[in-house]
Amino acid sequence: MEKIWRIKPAISEDFQTKFPEVNPVVLQLLFNRGLTDQEKIDEFQNPDYGQDIHDPFLFRDMDKAVNRIMQAIKQKEKIVVHGDYDADGVTSSVLLVETLTKLGAKQSDLYIYIPHRNTEGYGLNKETVKNLIDSRAQLIITVDCGISNKEEVEMAQQAGIDVIINDHHHVPEVLPPAYAIINPQVKDDNYPFAQLAGVGVAFKLAQALLKKNKVNGGFAKWLLDLVAIGSVADSVPLLGENRTLVRYGLVVLNKTRRAGLRALIEKSGGRFGELNSRSIGFQIAPRLNAAGRIGHANTAYQLLISRQEQSCLDLAEQLNKTNWERQQITERLTKEALAQVGEIKDKYLLFIEGQGEDWQPGIVGLIAGKIADKFFRPTFVISQSQGEYVGSGRSIDQLDIMEVLEKSRKHLHKFGGHPQACGFTLKGKDNLQDFKKEAADFVQNKLAGLDLRPQIEVDVKIELKEINWDLVEQLGQFNPFGEANPKPHFLAEELLIERIERVGLDKSHLKLLVSQGEEKKKIIAFGFGKLAERVKEGDKLKAILEIDTAEWNGTKEIQLKAIDLKKYG
Repeated sequence: MEKIWRIKPAISEDFQTKFPEVNPVVLQLLFNRGLTDQEKIDEFQNPDYGQDIHDPFLFRDMDKAVNRIMQAIKQKEKIVVHGDYDADGVTSSVLLVETLTKLGAKQSDLYIYIPHRNTEGYGLNKETVKNLIDSRAQLIITVDCGISNKEEVEMAQQAGIDVIINDHHHVPEVLPPAYAIINPQVKDDNYPFAQLAGVGVAFKLAQALLKKNKVNGGFAKWLLDLVAIGSVADSVPLLGENRTLVRYGLVVLNKTRRAGLRALIEKSGGRFGELNSRSIGFQIAPRLNAAGRIGHANTAYQLLISRQEQSCLDLAEQLNKTNWERQQITERLTKEALAQVGEIKDKYLLFIEGQGEDWQPGIVGLIAGKIADKFFRPTFVISQSQGEYVGSGRSIDQLDIMEVLEKSRKHLHKFGGHPQACGFTLKGKDNLQDFKKEAADFVQNKLAGLDLRPQIEVDVKIELKEINWDLVEQLGQFNPFGEANPKPHFLAEELLIERIERVGLDKSHLKLLVSQGEEKKKIIAFGFGKLAERVKEGDKLKAILEIDTAEWNGTKEIQLKAIDLKKYG
């Protein structure tokens, strides 16, 4: 499907005059990210941990939560940290358990509970709460979950168990009656940054606890490797406080003291000193997530918290194998899903129904994402698990998928998520068809008339002569890249093909030498091998490029990577 190129509005002459010392290309990139004054630009380009991290006590319930936790530690109450089974939830759990231990919580009084994705589902459930009541738990602290569990929190509170919710997900109209709620999404909360990941919120609680107890700030900083992993894995915007946390977290990650993380990074081919947000997104997070997708997230938790070298090596190898298995299952089931899609011309919402035991809740979200990316349509994938109909959804920029679930909530037992990704459980099979119809009608009303071809956002038009080492160095200040701060996309036009070569084992990639006036540059275009059948040397192209560097035989050079290519003219 041909992609639409959306070129962002050019900066005005007045804006350029305001920052005459800044390269116009770089200034356009800053403007595109909403950075329009010196203070915001300075915070973005040079995040300062001392200045750009907000006071955790700005959360309305933070004092209350801290005092209750310290009371529990002092009185040796049974504390349960209830986490979630993805990378964000696991890193949140490890972070909080390590903090509570540092503050004096004894191993005999501190318990971790991470539900099984397939048999228990997301968040608190009534059976778990019943078991915690029977086990005489006195305080439950949720991390990366809990905000949508009104009935379960009521059940715990009525049994005399205080619940502190530490979460970042979409807030329902009626909040659970928890002892304290730490969630930046709560409407009347005073916290100035609403886009923290679950692990970011857990870190704020840890900061508050450590500050209250006058623990040296160095301890908190060594937790930032976990914050970086969970934040990147959960695709929160890497702007504002998140950017500062992840920037410093990557520094910690590159020299992490965690034996399990070191083992996992080595198993995945990562190189210490060079780990970045991409390393998290494509090497570390998928392996941590794999545990909860087709096994139990306790494996990932144990890897991150263990200090025994041999145990860590064994767990890292186990996660590596689990991730490979997850890749194989996902690839096979995606082919089955594609066969269900059919003609999409008049479809605004795609539904896939999985049949068979491999269509597990931990896999269907990945398949929904692949289908949504391929067809640029919001997608729901629904399968049966433990007698229930469980689904995951992935969306496109034009649709908040949580609105769809809110409109259809009468058919849902529970649901939660973000504007671009969600999970839900139907009340029963009888609700399936009505849910599908209502959701499809709502989405059609929202998207009708919009151009739903895949889009690529283009930051700025560029000439080949402008691509030099000085620009590369300035682009380095945009790291770490991620959600809301993607790698910049540059439009280059009238590129004369000097040389074209198909490369790769299956000849599916292109290596190009192009010129624009006197300037010549090499381009690598992954997946564009078939374009060589339609263009030849002497033809002209236009391209959307990413600017990077590559090292060959000890020589570092600028590398241009084509995101999309079209014939010029």
